[in-house]
Amino acid sequence: MDVKFLPSKDDLPHLGDAERAALGFEHWSERLSRLSDRQLHDDLAKLPDDPAGRHLLQVVFSNSGFLTQCVLGDLEFFAKLLQEGPERCLEEIATALREETAPEADQNRVMAELRRAKRRCALLTGLADISGHWNLGQVCGALADFADLALDTSIAHLLRRAQEREELELGDSDNPLEACGFSVLAMGKYGAGELNYSSDIDIILLYDPEKIAYRHSRGVAEGMVRLTRDLVRLMEERTRDGYVFRTDLRLRPDPGATPLALEMHSAITYYESLGQNWERAAMIKARAAAGDRAVGEAFLKELTPFVWRRNLDFWAIQDVHSIKRQINAQKGGSVVAVEGHNIKLGRGGIREIEFFAQTQQLIFGGRDAELRTPRTRDALQALAKAQRISQEDADSLCEAYVFLRTLEHRLQMVEDQQTHSLPETPERLREIGAFMGYEEVETFRKALLERLHTVEDRYAHLFEEEPSLSGPGNLVFTGGEPDPDTLKTLSELGFKDGARVFDMVRAWHHGRYRAMRSERSRQLLTEIMPTLLQQLGGTPNPDSALLKFDEFLRGLPSGVQIFSMLYQNPKLLELLAEVLGAAPALAEQLGRNPALLEAVLEPDFFDPLPDREALRGELTEMLGRAQDTQDVLDLARRWANDRRFQVGVQILRGAAEIEETEAALSNLAEVAVAELLPPVQAELAERHGRLPGKGLAVLALGKLGAQRMTVTSDLDLVFVYDSPGETVTSDGDKPLPPSQYYGRLAQRLIAALASPTGEGSLYEVDPRLRPSGSSGPIATSLKGLIDYEREKAWTWELMALTRCRVVAGDPDFAKQVEEELTAVLTRERDAAKVLRDAEDMRRRLEKEFPAKNRWDVKGDRGGLLDQDFIAQALQLCHAHAKPGVLAPSTQAALRALAKEGVLPEDQAKTLVEANRLLRKIQGFLRLSAGADFTEKDAPQGLKDALARTCGLKDIEAVRREMKAATKATRKAYAALIEEPAAKAAEDA
Repeated sequence: MDVKFLPSKDDLPHLGDAERAALGFEHWSERLSRLSDRQLHDDLAKLPDDPAGRHLLQVVFSNSGFLTQCVLGDLEFFAKLLQEGPERCLEEIATALREETAPEADQNRVMAELRRAKRRCALLTGLADISGHWNLGQVCGALADFADLALDTSIAHLLRRAQEREELELGDSDNPLEACGFSVLAMGKYGAGELNYSSDIDIILLYDPEKIAYRHSRGVAEGMVRLTRDLVRLMEERTRDGYVFRTDLRLRPDPGATPLALEMHSAITYYESLGQNWERAAMIKARAAAGDRAVGEAFLKELTPFVWRRNLDFWAIQDVHSIKRQINAQKGGSVVAVEGHNIKLGRGGIREIEFFAQTQQLIFGGRDAELRTPRTRDALQALAKAQRISQEDADSLCEAYVFLRTLEHRLQMVEDQQTHSLPETPERLREIGAFMGYEEVETFRKALLERLHTVEDRYAHLFEEEPSLSGPGNLVFTGGEPDPDTLKTLSELGFKDGARVFDMVRAWHHGRYRAMRSERSRQLLTEIMPTLLQQLGGTPNPDSALLKFDEFLRGLPSGVQIFSMLYQNPKLLELLAEVLGAAPALAEQLGRNPALLEAVLEPDFFDPLPDREALRGELTEMLGRAQDTQDVLDLARRWANDRRFQVGVQILRGAAEIEETEAALSNLAEVAVAELLPPVQAELAERHGRLPGKGLAVLALGKLGAQRMTVTSDLDLVFVYDSPGETVTSDGDKPLPPSQYYGRLAQRLIAALASPTGEGSLYEVDPRLRPSGSSGPIATSLKGLIDYEREKAWTWELMALTRCRVVAGDPDFAKQVEEELTAVLTRERDAAKVLRDAEDMRRRLEKEFPAKNRWDVKGDRGGLLDQDFIAQALQLCHAHAKPGVLAPSTQAALRALAKEGVLPEDQAKTLVEANRLLRKIQGFLRLSAGADFTEKDAPQGLKDALARTCGLKDIEAVRREMKAATKATRKAYAALIEEPAAKAAEDA
């Protein structure tokens, strides 16, 4: 055999695993024995007798299972390679694909031939690489050229098949790629002609519909997507012959929302309007690689102003620098563990060299065309020539680049895997060192660390003049694949699904939401992103908080103003994250009205709300500007929700006492009800007129009646009217009797309070505490109410009545109603019956609505419901003799009962303190976790915030104090209600 390509021992690396080498020779002998070509058998049988031949086989067998398979699986080509050399063999492969495979009609044969050609290309480039016959540029160039050829062959085949199916008409069937209108852009290392040994190919598929004579009814857009899918299948489907290339289409614009094949002009529009700086950096390496290259080249020419800006404005430069500053670069002295180190993405790796060059190219390449080269080493030398970096830096980075890329190839040759990580075991590391040409692993380790630290130091030098934005680590959201250090940082920040965070942030930058469509808003978001993620990471549930932020972004009409405000006021970022992460009700309000954040900057935002009359004046003035009823509803909601947001933030921040926030929320609700009643009545009067008398009074029970509202409380309302007699009708065009008139007025007021508008909803209204409950009329005459309460009301209805207050209506009528109700409450009652009924009702509630867990401080035994029952039952029992016990809130009632001598002072004090603690817990949890709070599953941040709200050290202290409070309440309830009720039942 006349051998032209047989490297000497000195040109080859060292042996790796001796056992693998021996096994390889066994398989070699076995394969030779099965050869039918005697000449080939004899030629190859002599190869191990030649020292150079034997050493070549030993290196292959001991270091690379993949190359071993390539040799043993295609001995004929291996012999041809040794005889003719890699250059000639590569030419023959290309000729066969162009002239024989591309015209082939049978797709299975096309796939088989492509895979055989790829395997042969892998073998010849692998041997040319490890022998030093080709340098790094030649190896990478050969791989990239073959990828171009494979794509061209596949596209030509697919276009001919489409024409045979009469889906399209080709201009030249003999040259199907000519003016076909379908083009492949090569991106990344592939685009630069720097493809790695086992790399994916990053591609973007474009088409020009004006050049495609598409005939099928599905349309050209769908047709090109189908063509793309078929192309991807031809490239990456694994058959018994292997695969050609794994393909990655994620570098196209907004890959989560765009088709696989992009219409050329739409893609140009995207880049010109929504393109980001990292996409500009990606386009530095872009190249028209296959298909109709004229389309790809025209596209890239159109993008030249986008990629190479002659004049970068301040914010564009800031955006480039902000990307740089989101990388936690450290100059010198950092620890890089060789075992397991990722030489592409890890510290001091290939990505850092590429990014070093590309960021400088982005900033300076607009004015200097010499810097626009796609190849990394060429770019570094051009930057040095232009005096943007030192020649020493350029040379040292180029040398490190060659070393690391060569090592990358060795790692991938072992088993044809797209890996960039070094082995984690000493023995495997020794083998990789041998494959790199190092006899001693420590020598290899030293050489590697020297390059990694060289890159690391120069890379960090690029950042040292910029303040860090990265906080705890890398937070980089550019490119098509998540940065491993970024995923690690996100995990450390508390996010459970880092890949989802990466995809979500990338989607924001693709401009899917209105707020993200301007370049300035995307640049500002890039700038604040690390701080935002740190703040969200500190919330009780970071992943949920990020989803809330996504909803917040989705609702913004524009982003520049709000992001500028957050950029200028980092404290607002902290608050925003806190609201999104811990207060769903507030987050919903904020999503509807982002301008609420601006209010936080006002100096009085954390001051107590004005008193009720001042609030009434605010709303009256605002409603005075309303043009119609819809305006009234919207303005009332905006006012109330803005003020509720303010109170909610104060609760979240622990900036106000529980009594202050409850009173403020109650005043807001009371004012809203009172101020909405007149315009609602005026609208009813336009059609039905008015009735004589004092009109409608709105009674509040429950939390509003007690002035103990939380941010999620609904309104328990009862509607009472001053009846002029049922024979009297209203004086409008369509007169109504009082029961219908005031019933409609009550229904309209409920709708005004509860119906959602563009400004959200105001309050849920529960009118079931009216006489006869849901079966009774919605509005009742005062006489009907009093008669019912005197003669028919159940004990629990009278207990609820202890919290009753008139919150809207004619003042004289309100006074009359309250006097009548006081008379009902101060009637003498059978105390034993009251206690029995109260205990029976408590048992029923416990059975029908059991507490979810001990943090359900309303329904759990010893909770707020037990305290309410104690206060209300005792008021009914003693109000006839001591009317001073009447008070609408439980806390006030307990104090009044003690003052009147019904309760011992110390017992009342204990219950009041317990009541206050449980209300704090309830108020905070309703704002944050709702009914779903469980201590076991709650994030630490939420538990810490709850402890702060309660004025205690930690959640353990809260649990301890809560246990003491409920124990004291249970003891009091047993003594004051349960035991007397049981005794009364026995006596009866």
